[in-house]
Amino acid sequence: MIPPLGKFWTAANFLSLLRVLIAIPITILILTSGSVRLIVVLLLLAAITDWFDGNLARWSKTVSNWGKVLDPLCDKAAVLLVSAALAINGDLPLWFVGLVVLRDVLIVAGSIVLTRRISEVKMSIWWGKLAVSAMALTLLAAILRADEPILQTCIWVTTVLMLISYAIYAVRFVRLLRAEPNLVR
Repeated sequence: MIPPLGKFWTAANFLSLLRVLIAIPITILILTSGSVRLIVVLLLLAAITDWFDGNLARWSKTVSNWGKVLDPLCDKAAVLLVSAALAINGDLPLWFVGLVVLRDVLIVAGSIVLTRRISEVKMSIWWGKLAVSAMALTLLAAILRADEPILQTCIWVTTVLMLISYAIYAVRFVRLLRAEPNLVR
C-alpha cells in the first residue's frame, strides 16, 4: 500500500518542479551551443531551488511525502536531461551518463518497491545528496570545458560517490525489507 502523499501544491514542491523546467532550456542551450553564461546562470538558479525547496518545506512546516518523492525525482530528471545533452555533444563520456541513469533507475525502482511494502516514503540519504552535488560540479566542469585532468577528476569522484550512495541505498533497501517480512508480497 502506498501511503498518502499529502498536499501536492506547496511552495517547496513548486521549487522542485521548477528545477526540471529550468533544466529544459539548459539542455536546449547545450545542444545548440548557446550562451555559456546563460547556461551557468540557469544552473545556479536550479541549484538554488534544490537547496531552498527542502529548507522552505522545513521552515514552513510543509514537509510532505510528495516532497520526499518530488525532490529526488526532479534532481534525477534535471541531471538526466543535462548530462544526456553533454554526452550527445561529446563533453561527457557515454559510460558515465549510462552509470548515472542505471543508478537512478535502480534507486527509483527500489524506492517504489520499498514504499509499497513498508507503506512509508523514505527520505534521501546524505550520501545521495553528496553524489548529486558532485554531479552538479561535474556538469558545470563539462559545460565550462574544464581542463581534461579537472574534468576527469570530477567524473571519477562523482562515479565513486554515486557507487557509494547506491551501495548504501541497496543496504537500506535490504535491511528495511527484512525488518518488515510480514509486509513483503
